[in-house]
Amino acid sequence: MSTPEPIKKGQFYYIHDMADHFIMEDKTKLGLEVRERYLHPKYGADCESGIIYDGGGRGHKVGIRWHFPKSRFALDEIVKFAEEMNERYLAIREMTCPDD
Repeated sequence: MSTPEPIKKGQFYYIHDMADHFIMEDKTKLGLEVRERYLHPKYGADCESGIIYDGGGRGHKVGIRWHFPKSRFALDEIVKFAEEMNERYLAIREMTCPDD
């Protein structure tokens, strides 16, 4: 199944409109292999996750995309989640690259 063009874009996310659900996708994780799908405790939606390894070789489970059923979530709620993610990444960038 191919993903349609995003209906909303942020610096670090895309939101796609599917037939029965919305997909919030983390742009920083594009191309990361999906290793697991589970119910994300914060969002209450299905999450596809992968693993990113740090410099010490330790793996960290990270969310790649979240599937929000339209029957339980409005687009405004998903945009709010996406903007929170965007703000976290901006804060990280400011701490690690303050001159950019």
